[in-house]
Amino acid sequence: MTVPLELGELTGLAAEFPQATRERWRELAAEVLRKSGWQGSADDVEQALSTTTYDGVTVAPLHDASDLPRAPRIVGRTGAWDVRQRHADPDPAATRAAIQADLEGGVTSIWLDLAAIGAAALPDVLDGVDLERFPVVLDAGEHTAEAAETFLRLVAGRRIPGGNLGADPIGLAARTGQRDAIPARLAEAAELASRSAGHPGLRAITVDALPYHDAGGSDAEELGCSIATGVAYLRALTEAGLTVEQALGQLEFRYAATADQFLTIAKLRAARRLWARVAEVVGGPGTQVQHAVTSSAMMSVRDPWVNMLRTTVACFAAGVGGADAVTVQPFDACLGLPDEFSRRIARNTHALLVEEAGVARVADPAGGSWYAERLTADLAAAAWRWFQEIERAGGMAAALESLVPERLAATRAARAANIAHRRDPLTGVSEFPDRTERPLSRRPGAGLAGRAVAGPGGLPVIRYAEEFEALRDIADAQERRPTVFLATIGPIAAHTARATFAANLFAAGGIETVTSGPATDPAAIAAAFRDAGTPVACLCSSDALYAEHAAAVATALKEAGARRVWLAGKGEYEGVDANLYAGCDALDVIRTTFDDLGVAR
Repeated sequence: MTVPLELGELTGLAAEFPQATRERWRELAAEVLRKSGWQGSADDVEQALSTTTYDGVTVAPLHDASDLPRAPRIVGRTGAWDVRQRHADPDPAATRAAIQADLEGGVTSIWLDLAAIGAAALPDVLDGVDLERFPVVLDAGEHTAEAAETFLRLVAGRRIPGGNLGADPIGLAARTGQRDAIPARLAEAAELASRSAGHPGLRAITVDALPYHDAGGSDAEELGCSIATGVAYLRALTEAGLTVEQALGQLEFRYAATADQFLTIAKLRAARRLWARVAEVVGGPGTQVQHAVTSSAMMSVRDPWVNMLRTTVACFAAGVGGADAVTVQPFDACLGLPDEFSRRIARNTHALLVEEAGVARVADPAGGSWYAERLTADLAAAAWRWFQEIERAGGMAAALESLVPERLAATRAARAANIAHRRDPLTGVSEFPDRTERPLSRRPGAGLAGRAVAGPGGLPVIRYAEEFEALRDIADAQERRPTVFLATIGPIAAHTARATFAANLFAAGGIETVTSGPATDPAAIAAAFRDAGTPVACLCSSDALYAEHAAAVATALKEAGARRVWLAGKGEYEGVDANLYAGCDALDVIRTTFDDLGVAR
């Protein structure tokens, strides 16, 4: 028989435990760290366990009520978010069929990449769509005016529920490098804003921050660029005769949502806080309308199934962060045009999170979390400093000349270094690669959001996995698979961990490994090496067995013809040329190995 406990009884049970204090936590954490060789004191624990983002924001390991910022909470969307799916198939019939399937499958708004589809095809692709029920967002790049004109003719006399004409002169310049066209396109955007006023809820301007994210930028850099762009559009619209309130009502902001769920949540919450400050200064309503898109940069061609997990986490974070509309990119979008299956999975990601997980039932579920509130405040502060720097440089249009590209380039380089050293792991690519996977193929096209309109003079468009994937492609193209010999010294228990580590590192570049089997005799290991038919070897064992056997085995391998001998772990031994270890430059290891194997790259 189960006897229910009253709340008072539970409180009494808890009272038997000692009072938790920050000082006691530090002492316990220090004890754990010292077991791994750390030499600091309990006072140094929090600093030792803190991490720093690309924006210089310190993320502490422990938070309490003192971390709550004084800034007011600004709650975003309440209820379910708008499920917005992107379409970029240049075949109007295929796009029309995909739109119908999406709408039947739960999509609530349509995002059209008319740079790929063509503005003239707009009536065809929207044939059969109930435009008084489903909002349409246009993305036409240089052909924005033409696409907007066509769309406005389609909806003339109708009461449409919302949508956006997609004018974004500064975002287009960021992608294409056409900065000289910004003034004319700002005037064009202002004219579209005036015309969209005849359709309540329809907006004319998109403040697209994806170009800065896709160029490898940080979260605060993405935020600061978006706020500076929004301010530039407010100036242009009010100078054209719109009131501040009307101008604010014409803007919608687009941000990237990544698999780093906490930074995504904080970024969207910080964006609302930043824009509310701008609105307060200009004297208008401060609600920011947000469209979150799962990151193109985080997607991988290799093991693309992992993209389903990435986009699920990103969609969850966008929902928790309060985005008004969310686009989940299909898992195969980086391969070309998504197929029907991947589009269905993308739609069902929303359905699962909204209907089954209940993510949308609570407004601002991260609100009040000491960690989330601190991260939001610190990210907002970093973004505001960057926004102010852009303003001092003459505004966003002027900053695109050098300030923004240079800042993004620095962050991109830091990110690339972390990826190369696997401090920023890429599952299925730099970590746990499946060398036997069968590549997927898709019809060529603008599969990833925004990539179709990137120009030679604009910001670069990257994917984090590209360098590892390029090496995998080189390995796959060889007539004989590049191979490294693993000299596994001693019993299985002694060498398994480092042999597995080394095999995974080489596999990230498509390099196969063969092992000697458990042995300590240098002659036997050298014989197995000769049978493997490769000039590169790697010693794998424990530190204790390295001290006893590494030099002898490495010397035997060199005498057997080894061009290079690696050692998994740290330590210098006669005959060992270089080391593999957690945090080493994996890309450099793979490239060096290709060179040693005679693989052209």
